[in-house]
This record gives sequence, C-alpha cells and structure tokens, in this order.
Amino acid sequence: MNIAIVVGARPNFIKVAPILRAVEKNKSSQNLSVKLVYTGKNDDSTLEDSLFCDLQIRRPDIYLDVDCENLNELTGKVMSEFEVYLQHNATDVVIVVDDLASTMAVSIVTKKHGILLAHIAAGTRSFDITMPKEINRLVIDGLSDILFTAGISNNSIANKEGAELSKVYMVGNILIDNIRHLQHSMQAPSLMEKMNLKEGEYFVFTLNRKVLMADEKKLYRVLATLVSSTGHLPVIAPLRTKAAETVYRIAQSEKLDISKLYLVEPQGFLDFSYLTAHARCIVTDSGNVAEEATFNQIPCITLNDYTENIETVKVGTNVLVGEDTDKLNRALDDAVKGTWKKTGIPDRWDGRTADRILQILLDTKHK
Repeated sequence: MNIAIVVGARPNFIKVAPILRAVEKNKSSQNLSVKLVYTGKNDDSTLEDSLFCDLQIRRPDIYLDVDCENLNELTGKVMSEFEVYLQHNATDVVIVVDDLASTMAVSIVTKKHGILLAHIAAGTRSFDITMPKEINRLVIDGLSDILFTAGISNNSIANKEGAELSKVYMVGNILIDNIRHLQHSMQAPSLMEKMNLKEGEYFVFTLNRKVLMADEKKLYRVLATLVSSTGHLPVIAPLRTKAAETVYRIAQSEKLDISKLYLVEPQGFLDFSYLTAHARCIVTDSGNVAEEATFNQIPCITLNDYTENIETVKVGTNVLVGEDTDKLNRALDDAVKGTWKKTGIPDRWDGRTADRILQILLDTKHK
C-alpha cells in the first residue's frame, strides 16, 4: 500500500507523527510505503530540526513549496502542485489532517484522481459558516472516504451530516499517542531551573490566534486581567515573534506592567510538553494545547468561544471564556485557589489511536 501523508503546518506534524511511527513499525510485514508531503517550503522557520528529533520522525520527503498569505491563491497553488505529485507517485491512500486551506486543496485533487481519502480529526465544527476553516471542514469531510474522529461528539456531527456509519471511526485523540510514546523522553527544560520554577507554581500563556492579536483593545484587556488575577504566581509565555511583539507593543502603549509575564523563547516540543504538564494552569487559544491539558489533567482556560473538541470541556479540564474578562478572572481565581471543576479523560484517549487508524486502512485495502 502506497500512502501519502500530507501536512500543511507545524501542528499537523505533531498529529501525524504517531502514524509515521506506526507505519515504520509495521511496514515490512504489511508491505507499506509512505511519503510525507509538506505543502510549504523547505526553509520554513517553524520546522526546526528539534521538532522532528523530539517526535522521532523524519523530515518531509516532498515539499510542494507553496507559501501564500492569500488563502484562495494558496488553495489554487497547492492543488496544482499536488496534482503534479500524484502524476509522478503511485498512491493508494492520501491521509490529511485538520482543516487548513491546503488540506482542502489536497482533498479535492485526491478525489478528482479517484484515490482513497482519509481525514484525521474529522467531524470538528464551530457551526459558524463565516469562518474560512468551517468551510474547509465541510468540504474535507464531505469528500473523505474514511473519517477518523477523536470523540463521540465528532462522530455524532459526522453522522448527522449524512456520512455513512461504515466510514466514520471513533479512534481517539492522536495527540495523546505522542504523550504516551514520548513520556520517558520528557525532562524538565533548562528554563525551569534558570527561572527557579517549581512544578504547579506557575501559569503558561500561549497566543496564536490572528483575530485576537489583531484586536489590540481586546488583547489588552485579556493581558491586564491575566497579570492582575494570577496572584503571586509567574506567567510563562513562550511566544513566537509576532505574538511577542504584539504583547510588548500593547504593554508599552497602554503602560501595562507585565513584569510577572515572562516572554521567553518558543520551546521545543518535549520541553513545552513538560512545561505545560506541570503548570498550575494554562491560558491558551490553541485547541491542541487544551487537549493535552485534559490528558495531563491540568486546568486550561481557552480564549475562544468554541472548541473543535468539546470533550475537553464536557469531560476534561478545559473552560471556554472567549475574550470575556469577567469569565477569565473567575477562571484564573479558581486556578489560583485550586478550586477547579471535577474532570476526567475522554474515551479512547489511550495512546493507541495510530494503531487503530493503520489497522482500519489495512482492513479497507483487503476488502
């Protein structure tokens, strides 16, 4: 079986890493061949060598070399380049993940070629059709031959939208495979010793959402609440350049004291995983971070009004506050006082998701 695993951004590599490791483990006995295809460029600065080393996977075999700010232009270029890839590489299955414009582009081309399409993290919805990613999700799920979902809520969504029961599989959360597999490799990062951080005695803050960064008045109110409502505990913020610059600019223009908000360099995958797994609480706008927090049973506050994985809220440690500073203040107060809600770990978050996915693909091949 010739498999193409296609990723469009750094977080996608984290989700497909368990599949790559599962294939490597089984490729000789099952006659498997896998190409890892990245839609972006070879010199993408977010793809540091340590990412691949930490995840124990290789760098991409193929780069489509597409990099556009305009999403419609990006979609067209990825479609064109992936068309060329399929013309020159025998492919039985294409695996895509999440909901990027590049993911949608690859899905369209795959189906035009009549190739089996499998979607990891299917059935996620915001129910806001004005969001570009929501359109991507609907198209990708609609085209996919196999939908791999992380939880029962995602399953229900896929089924309600008309997907056949036989093509929807609740396989669990693939991010958890990484934590299970790499736990033995995780050690306290040097940052903790350097800053004298004690486990459970600090907050972690991450910021990636462009909409929030663009609204500096809202972000100012979030930052002001964050620094005033975390008690004596420091807030560690491993932000990438644009986010860090935005926070600095707001602090200077609004004369906001951020002396207890420590802007540090972005951490490698293993270091960041350890840092968040031992925090008092995490404040984030990342769904992936919230999912890992639920598995690690760390309180998590999400700066968004929705989550693609509602199990993190219904069962897990996540609470949604959007940009409502009153809700944020109450959640921070609960974290400081240790009065967080009672939580658990969702079904099938057991580290065996990649094995289930691979077995389903092999069973499909033999039908």
